[in-house]
Amino acid sequence: MSPKQQRGEVTADLLLDAALRLFAEQGEQGLTVSAVTKASGVSLGSLYHHFGSLDGLYDALAQRWLTRLLGELATAIQSTRTARTGIRAIVRTHLAFVREHPDAALLLHSARTDQRNMTQARELRDSQEARLSVFSLWFQSHVDSGELAPLPLPLIESLVLGPLIGVVRRWLSQVDDVELDLDEAARILPDRIWRSVAADPK
Repeated sequence: MSPKQQRGEVTADLLLDAALRLFAEQGEQGLTVSAVTKASGVSLGSLYHHFGSLDGLYDALAQRWLTRLLGELATAIQSTRTARTGIRAIVRTHLAFVREHPDAALLLHSARTDQRNMTQARELRDSQEARLSVFSLWFQSHVDSGELAPLPLPLIESLVLGPLIGVVRRWLSQVDDVELDLDEAARILPDRIWRSVAADPK
């Protein structure tokens, strides 16, 4: 990598890191071009050069953290031997990621990210195809082995990820007096989710 490319990466990182801090501290309304350039110390021209727009910066930030989460999940399941231990690894790895990176988790589970994922679903899947295919192949292999119920893969993925995402969003919002314990969720959720997708849920 040339010195110019290295400088470009450093500049992009400064912008992305500043955007995440602003989003975590002030929400979507605090994520403005002027706020990002001020917080990062990077010029307006550099922001537009690297990301094209504020939306481009937001998308790159969400992609950065989604890529990291998917990478950690893929690593976790590839080191397991059974479907049941794989489900446990998915749940515990995802919850550990949320605990370690709450700001990024807040971004990934925000209404704005949901909206952009809905409108850009095909582009998102194309950009993450290599990582998402790891999960599709893993789920399919355990359907073929008879461990997972013979259901459509999108339905299996929804049964696995739906409860997990619900717990994460509840923990991130903490809107009531009953605090949700992620450690407890990591103990309880794997078996509950397993029963919903196992061919023989005993």
